Amino acid sequence: MNAIDLTLLMLLIHTLSTLMMTGLIWFVQIVHYPLMSRVGVDDFIQYERAHTRSTTWVVGPLMIAELLSSLYLLAQADRDAILLPLLGLIALGGIWGSTLILQIPAHRILEQRFDQKVHARLVQTNWIRTVLWSLRSLIALWMLALII
Repeated sequence: MNAIDLTLLMLLIHTLSTLMMTGLIWFVQIVHYPLMSRVGVDDFIQYERAHTRSTTWVVGPLMIAELLSSLYLLAQADRDAILLPLLGLIALGGIWGSTLILQIPAHRILEQRFDQKVHARLVQTNWIRTVLWSLRSLIALWMLALII
């Protein structure tokens, strides 16, 4: 496989993983997170623990593919074509930062007890990831359009 073929493959992996995460985060933002408040206090801890465990298996591989392909595309970009991969990676950094600083700590609290304020904060702060993944999808599609 030559360098051009590998770059195209990485761009396709990048675009696919980003689009999948964007669709998933919109579902989580509009449907899944808001409905968490209806689980009920008695069943919430078990539900939240199962949710975080199961979600990790879905989003983990996609987020890693997205990160690795982003790094590859940035490393392969010419100086005059570095802006889009760089913006995409910055947005990805914002997503990972938000996940580590805001969403994971909220989920850790919710794994111990349902807290209405923590749940509301989770829903509100998840908009950061929703917007950034939407932006990443536009960037990935733009990069793909430039190559094809």
